[in-house]
Amino acid sequence: MSFRQPPEWAPHEAVWLGWPSHAELWEEDLEPAREEVAAFARAVRAGGKGERVILVAADDASAEAARAVGDVEVVEAPFGDIWLRDTGPLLVTDGAGLRAASFRFNWWGGKYHLPGDEDIGPRLAASLDLVPASNDWVLEGGAIDVDGTGLAVTTEQCLLNPNRNPGLIRSDIERRLAEDLGLTRILWLGEGLAEDHTDGHVDNLARFVGENRLALPEPAGEDDPNAEVYRDAAARARAFGVELVLIPSPGLVERDGEMVPASYMNFYIGNAAVVVPLYGAPNDEAAVAAIGALFPGRQAIGVRADHILTGGGSLHCISQQIPRA
Repeated sequence: MSFRQPPEWAPHEAVWLGWPSHAELWEEDLEPAREEVAAFARAVRAGGKGERVILVAADDASAEAARAVGDVEVVEAPFGDIWLRDTGPLLVTDGAGLRAASFRFNWWGGKYHLPGDEDIGPRLAASLDLVPASNDWVLEGGAIDVDGTGLAVTTEQCLLNPNRNPGLIRSDIERRLAEDLGLTRILWLGEGLAEDHTDGHVDNLARFVGENRLALPEPAGEDDPNAEVYRDAAARARAFGVELVLIPSPGLVERDGEMVPASYMNFYIGNAAVVVPLYGAPNDEAAVAAIGALFPGRQAIGVRADHILTGGGSLHCISQQIPRA
């Protein structure tokens, strides 16, 4: 078997979680965001039944605060911010060993230039004694989701965006995904969520929950700001031939009078638990139940992610799993 990116439900050795570290970025949300990350870490551990959790902190003071979480490992590695799904290494396996794939990171199309993010991936790979293969094109981990058979889902809004890889067309992207991650079939969705500064990362919109089985949100009424996005994604998925599972959407979620890209699809699939971000929306409990039903061998746990979301992402965005070879 050639090296391929495994699905998230495959066994993990551990998971890296980004620990909020920079007060100047998080301001009054720093401590509440840390509390949410700590709750996320405890949920992944599932009373000691889950994989090892490695909190990645940017400096000495933040590392000391992270150790207070308990039942976790802490590593200090300078970074810009906590979005390790996008800045961490993508790990591939042939069933016997691991390799790390490193891609160029351009701060989501040049939006937020934070020193340390450009090389945190190779540094984390080195902590596993892996020398990452360097791939000279821009790819963030949250831009793709895989089912382990060589099938991936992504969005045109992100991977075909000229602010990522100008000069590369769809066939170029498909060829590079095949060469670098073993992804040979690509389901292209259109737009991502409204107000998502990542330009439509797919892990906020659609997630594989089994081989050829894709979960998508169902609009929470006609006032759902992403209703048309969901409908278009569902139509494309059906036409492609994947099995579709519909999950409740949180609908319109606002903070300080402004819409935020809240999504239950930003869940994390651990060894013992599937952890779902919650926002105090009417569909919170229904979403945990629906997602939990897709993973009957795991405990479904909802964790509030309001303050993490102020930084622009949610639970899946701050995590990067280490597959068990």
